[in-house]
Amino acid sequence: MNILLADDHEVVRRGLKQILAEEFPDAVFGEAGTGPETLDRAREANWDLLVLDINMPGRSGLEVLAELKVRQPKLRVLVLSMSPEEEYAVRVLKRGAAGYLTKQAVATELVGATRKIVAGGRYISVVAAEQLAASLGHAENLHDQLSDRELQVLRLLAVGRSVKEIAADLFLSEKTVFTYRDRLRTKLVLKGDVELARYALQHHLVE
Repeated sequence: MNILLADDHEVVRRGLKQILAEEFPDAVFGEAGTGPETLDRAREANWDLLVLDINMPGRSGLEVLAELKVRQPKLRVLVLSMSPEEEYAVRVLKRGAAGYLTKQAVATELVGATRKIVAGGRYISVVAAEQLAASLGHAENLHDQLSDRELQVLRLLAVGRSVKEIAADLFLSEKTVFTYRDRLRTKLVLKGDVELARYALQHHLVE
């Protein structure tokens, strides 16, 4: 089994590798620490599974996933996130991911998710499944219309990151981040950063 681990924190990659290596001793592992590096490494071998962090430097995990589904549609992708909200589970599954798992649950569920996905199935955590079921039939939220990048900027603004810091984190110009912020205010019908942060908290888009 060939497994590519994509996360910007080396300690996280090391932990994922340790967990999986214990269950799959013959597995061959590759690693990537940024979005562009993940795309490059994905082309280098026939990976059976890509474990992809949703928050990656350079290009977000959602952007990487979208491009991989065009380039390598057969690649099985398990997306990891620090946030347990159903918004991301919906987004990654719609974009072709084979599974969604929160980092809090990695130690107990990663092996099971890997087995199911490599066997051709799909996986989301029990909590995410319950949230998805509960959301069926509910009216669409305003943030459902946001692009992946807009949602990413919203979450960063909500946790207090400045425009300058967000630009550096996402490898964007400050002017571009200002544009995204203006779009967020328009789409969510909000006036300022305080209201954006309050909205994100109320809708569980940040912890």
